[in-house]
Amino acid sequence: MGIVHGDEMVLNIGPQHPSTHGVLRLVVKTDGEIVSQIRPVIGYLHRCFEKHCENVSYDQVIPYTDRCDYIASMNNNFGFVIAVEEMMEITVPEKVEYIRVIMAELNRIASHLLALGAFGLDVGAFTPFLYMFRDRERILDLFEMTCGARLLYNYMWVGGLSHDLPVGFLEKAHEFLDYFEPKIKEYNDLLMYNKIFIERTSDVGVLPTDVAVNYGVTGPNLRGSGTKWDLRKNEPYSIYDRFNFEVPVGKGQMGTIGDCWDRYWVRTEEMKESVGIVRQALNELPVEGDVHEALPKKIRPPKGSIYKRTESPRGDLGFYIISDGSPSPSRVKLRSPAFTALSALSVIAEGWMMSDVIAILGSLDIVLGEIDR
Repeated sequence: MGIVHGDEMVLNIGPQHPSTHGVLRLVVKTDGEIVSQIRPVIGYLHRCFEKHCENVSYDQVIPYTDRCDYIASMNNNFGFVIAVEEMMEITVPEKVEYIRVIMAELNRIASHLLALGAFGLDVGAFTPFLYMFRDRERILDLFEMTCGARLLYNYMWVGGLSHDLPVGFLEKAHEFLDYFEPKIKEYNDLLMYNKIFIERTSDVGVLPTDVAVNYGVTGPNLRGSGTKWDLRKNEPYSIYDRFNFEVPVGKGQMGTIGDCWDRYWVRTEEMKESVGIVRQALNELPVEGDVHEALPKKIRPPKGSIYKRTESPRGDLGFYIISDGSPSPSRVKLRSPAFTALSALSVIAEGWMMSDVIAILGSLDIVLGEIDR
């Protein structure tokens, strides 16, 4: 942290601290309440995911992708399996494509609910967290109904899915969407347009577009800075090109474009768009189709490599896979959108007060399982 002068102090925030959203340690230099320097320290949750992939088969990698971004496990499954399918030139049934999109977008809503509720906690609002956590549980009920798990799913397999949708799923999914959509306005009235929340988040932690691009920041954090970039629109994968939805971007409604408030607003709007995508997918879901039809007997991609990107709730999630023709990957590299977001923290948070640093970190929505891997 360099030389400490006068009344300056070097303090640790975390790694056992709820406001660091996981086992993250921030070494900060402060002069009173003003933070002049921040150094994130990671590695407390390292599970050796990428090296471990070299010693298991492709299908055995999928449960470990669950444990990277454990708040959006369906999206991690999605990114890995479509990369392997492209290497093996596997075409999955239409029904599988629709179910994958439904699950990915439901998980996006669940992820954003936890992110927004926890962000409210970071700035001192307790009640919205309880409301959002309650509604997230209803999505987890749908996942449990489908595959028996509430957090780590191993649901999307190379060539298909572990389970077809159970009887009654469509009705319960429509019921949830009808219940949830009006709740978004309730959240906004309760928190987003609250005077105290606006004062705590507007014009705080501004992330300019050029800084976001230079640091590789993607997802809602990049869109909050006014850049309209979403892989589902710009580089469509699966069947996302069949759905009508908008890409919300920060506009500086309450302050400067790219502040904490904008990042919160973008995630709220994305939940609305995900509701629309799920409705379309449910209405167009083919009745016929076997979700196991395209499952290969052996997963052994030909020699070569691939880099595949998908839009996870945290941004551009990439899997780089090298195959040597054996049943196990020769190399797997995961590009974590949360890692790049955390790398920009010191740029946008230095010079703010200690309480503002916590708000800025919360607005970036990081998950340490993905960062440390």
